[in-house]
Amino acid sequence: MSVYLSVVIPVFNEADSIDQLYSELKDVIVKQHYDAEIIFVNDGSTDESQKKLRQLAAEDKSVKIISFKRNYGQTPAMSAGIKHASGRIIITMDADLQNDPHDIPAMVSRIDEGYDLVSGWRRPRKDGFFRRILPSIIANYIIGIVTGVRLHDFGCTLKAYKADLIKGIKLYGEMHRFIPVYAAWTGAVITEVKTHHRRRLYGSSHYGFIRTIKVLLDLLTVKFLGDFSTRPIHLFGGSGFMFMLVGFLIGLYVLYEKFYLHVFAYKNPLLLLAVFLFLIGFELVLIGLIAELIIRLYHESISNAVYTIKEKINL
Repeated sequence: MSVYLSVVIPVFNEADSIDQLYSELKDVIVKQHYDAEIIFVNDGSTDESQKKLRQLAAEDKSVKIISFKRNYGQTPAMSAGIKHASGRIIITMDADLQNDPHDIPAMVSRIDEGYDLVSGWRRPRKDGFFRRILPSIIANYIIGIVTGVRLHDFGCTLKAYKADLIKGIKLYGEMHRFIPVYAAWTGAVITEVKTHHRRRLYGSSHYGFIRTIKVLLDLLTVKFLGDFSTRPIHLFGGSGFMFMLVGFLIGLYVLYEKFYLHVFAYKNPLLLLAVFLFLIGFELVLIGLIAELIIRLYHESISNAVYTIKEKINL
C-alpha cells in the first residue's frame, strides 16, 4: 500500500539517538498530517540499535525495519530502504540527529512545486573546520567542476526525491553522495535548500579526511560512467591510438637516425621508447574492446543486490 511520504534512515550504532529522532519525526509527521512511513535500515549495528528499533516497530506499525547481516555501508543501506519505500516522495537522512527533521516540510513543498530532487545545504555546519568543513568545500567544488552539477553540499544526506526518480537510480559502492549527478543525467530538475545542522550529541563520526580521498576516487568512477559507460572504446581506444601514433612517429625518427645520421638502433634508447609506447597503445585498444563486450553484457543482465537482509519488520 502506497503512502505520501517515506523517510529512509540508515542506522549504524546509533542507539542513543534513535528515540529522540523518532520522536522528532513523529512530531513533524503529525503536525503536517503526512501519510508517512519511517524505514530504518540497521546496517549491521553492534550496539543496542536493533533492540530499540524493534521496540519502536512493535509500538508503531508505520515504523519499518530492515536489518543487514553485517555492516555494508551507507549506500547499500540507503538502496535497501529506497527499494522497500512505498511513498510518492522519499526523504533520506542520517540517524545521528545532525539532520533536523523539521526541515522536511520545506523540502517536501519544493517537491510539490515540481522539483524532482531537493538537496539539503547544511548552514551553518557544526563540524570541525579542518577535519570536515574544508575537505567538504574542496570536494564539492571539484565535483561541480568535473560533473557540471553545482551544489554547495553533495555530502548532506538530508534530501527529498520523487520516488520514480530515485527508484530508477541503481546505487552501489559509496555513490550515494553522487545521486544528484545521476539524477541530472536523466534530466531531473534539481534545487537546493538551506537546512539546519546540529552538533553530534552521541557517538563519534564515521567520516574523516580519508573519506574525502575516497570521494575523489569515486568521482573518477562517476565521470567515467557519465562520459564513457556506453562507449568505453572511445576512452581506451582513443588513448591507445594516441600512444600508438606517438610510438610510430618515434620509430620513424629512429629509422631516420639510422639511415641518415648512422646511429645504430641498438644504441638508441628511442627505439625502446617507440616499441614501449606502441605496445601500450595496442593493449589499450584491446582493453577498450573487452570493455565494450563487458558493457554489452552488463546492460543485458539483471544486477543482484549488494547486501544481504537478515530480518524485516512491518514490511
